[in-house]
Amino acid sequence: MTAEALSAKIDRRLPTTPQVFEVLRQAIVSLKIGIGQPLSENEVAVQLGVSRTPVREAFIKLAGTGLIEVLPQRGTFVVKISPRAVRDAQFVREALEVAVVRQACLKPVPDLAQRLRELIALQKSAAEDEDFDRFLTHDEAFHKTMATAVGRDRAWRVIEGEKGQMDRVRYLSLPKASPLFHLIGQHEAIATAIATENLPAAETALRLHLSEILGVLERFQREMPHLFADD
Repeated sequence: MTAEALSAKIDRRLPTTPQVFEVLRQAIVSLKIGIGQPLSENEVAVQLGVSRTPVREAFIKLAGTGLIEVLPQRGTFVVKISPRAVRDAQFVREALEVAVVRQACLKPVPDLAQRLRELIALQKSAAEDEDFDRFLTHDEAFHKTMATAVGRDRAWRVIEGEKGQMDRVRYLSLPKASPLFHLIGQHEAIATAIATENLPAAETALRLHLSEILGVLERFQREMPHLFADD
């Protein structure tokens, strides 16, 4: 594992374990830590400048999300992408986010559409710069904003816990399989439907957007079978 994979700084004023978890999760999801790569508690602790305890706790949480596997007497390894886990996560995410946009249309939040448009503008800027990490940060914020604006913070936490495997496919898909401005256009359709309280259009646009990952998954299974588990 290269030092660049874990270049984030830990804020000593905040709880350590959640930060270590997020740094490791992001590195695994973005494939900076490759599939099959071993992880060492000691090495991670040294690179992040923390003790081994929060690293061990983060490993346990990562194993719970299905991103790593702890094998007694052998070590800890980043697992292959599970197609079944990706499909399950997409199913859960679509069900919850459709419920979110339904609520956003039926019980409108005054400034939600404007906040979504501001995030779309940031996505466009990132796309123009071909900054994929920045784009995905604003993409994530777009979906999280819809959930939190209608008071469904817990639903978003469930989605976050389910979509680790899905996020790895999303990183693989940029930019060729899922062109950024194509995704932005889908976001614009969702935001417009919410702004006009057009529930059928909002649901249709969101389902189309979230189903994008399934076509990409099938393509990558054919083109890069070594990255995927046989499940």
